[in-house]
Amino acid sequence: MNSKTKAHIAVLIANLIFGAGYAVIKTITPQYLAPYSLNVVRVVVSLVLFWSLLLFKPSKVSIDKKDIPLFILCGITGVAINQIMFVKGLALTSAIHSSLLSLATPIFITIIAIWLLHEKFSINKFFGLALGIGGASLLVLVKDVQSSNSSSLLGDLFILVNAISYAFYMVLVKPLMEKYNALHVLRWVFTFGTIFILPIALPDFVATDWSMFGPPQWLALAFVVLLVTFLSYLFTVYGLSELGPSVTGAYIYTQPVFATIIAMVFADEHFTIIKGAAAVLIFSGVYLVNRKKAI
Repeated sequence: MNSKTKAHIAVLIANLIFGAGYAVIKTITPQYLAPYSLNVVRVVVSLVLFWSLLLFKPSKVSIDKKDIPLFILCGITGVAINQIMFVKGLALTSAIHSSLLSLATPIFITIIAIWLLHEKFSINKFFGLALGIGGASLLVLVKDVQSSNSSSLLGDLFILVNAISYAFYMVLVKPLMEKYNALHVLRWVFTFGTIFILPIALPDFVATDWSMFGPPQWLALAFVVLLVTFLSYLFTVYGLSELGPSVTGAYIYTQPVFATIIAMVFADEHFTIIKGAAAVLIFSGVYLVNRKKAI
């Protein structure tokens, strides 16, 4: 098996794990573990594991001083805001809603790239953005009558903020990925992101009643930290190094499929006509903004 095939398999597995993570996270937060407390466990354990990899493959650990502000900004957008809004939003809304709204990230990346990088605004992008934003709006504004979660609107808005923040990160991190090893970038982004998360989330972590945890909760927490955070990020970085950002990023479209199937089977969630229509709009929007040839 060649390296390209291994990379494709790794990225597919990473997105399968990400997709499963939506349902697994909801089994422990907020009833057993506050969202902010879960964020502390996720980022601190993953940060330790990322730096521990240096024991197996020593490499340069420093970064240029002139790049520190950009690393800090990437830590804020790619870890701090992204992680906090994602887990907080997921605690308030459904796994299916969250996965579909997260799919809007490429839409926001296009908007930010047009704004910050002055990329060309084509007719394809115009219709793509309109469809994608329309699909996201449909999910947020139309109440799911089959859902008992009365706070889903607020949760959906948190997920959208998460998607916007991650889109900023994907645009901002590009020059760092070109200059440094991808894993090295990940270490420092998590380092700065953790610095910003701890003051906000540490009080909830300290107040956590760990005696409520039984084997199922500990197993779910281990899955979220070791697989959804650490291993999936590693597999994604490996994909970036072998396949490039475009191919690796395309696998994000598999997440809602995995998340929906797992949520319907294990979390008793429902896939409604409204969710299906929103998914079609968002998928169509993402396709158009990435289409090279004008329609």
